[in-house]
Amino acid sequence: RRDTGPLLVYGISSGALRAALFAERHPERVKRLALDAFVWTGEGSPTLAERTKRLPEFKAKNRRPIDRAFVRSIFTRDHPGTADERTVDAFAEAILALDDSVPTGTYVDMCSKLPVVSPEKLTMPTIVMRGEYDGIASVEDLLAFFARLPNPDKQFSVMPGIAHASFQQKNYLTVYHILHGFFSQPEPVYIG
Repeated sequence: RRDTGPLLVYGISSGALRAALFAERHPERVKRLALDAFVWTGEGSPTLAERTKRLPEFKAKNRRPIDRAFVRSIFTRDHPGTADERTVDAFAEAILALDDSVPTGTYVDMCSKLPVVSPEKLTMPTIVMRGEYDGIASVEDLLAFFARLPNPDKQFSVMPGIAHASFQQKNYLTVYHILHGFFSQPEPVYIG
């Protein structure tokens, strides 16, 4: 609905790219923006380097198969042990009950079209959240993005003991705390 006030927008992984693109195109509709497990240019990303090797395969099909091993890899590829096993199993059950494949578009975009977001166009308060062990983006890539954000109300948070899927990690309460703090931060009284 367009009649709702500015939104508190959160996105994770490819959802963070979508959230940033939405905020870039509709800054008047975003009050605060949180980008978790975000990637900007892909420079220095071990995960994207591996995926790029399979780019022709991803471009050749609209969907790629997923199975329990694939879902498990979301939680183990960067740093095994960061996610709770029961959570991973429940997550896999829920996903695989819905489908046995996912679109390839996100992988194609992340391996061949980055950057898709211009940080200079994100004029709202923004937080960049990165798991300590997340392999999707290097700290250097994210800091370069962060430095270009024009709003002085910005934060960069490295979340200890967390890999890529932050809400499914053992330290998920840290993620909730950071996100709640950013979204509930009072407006500044003085701006200069």
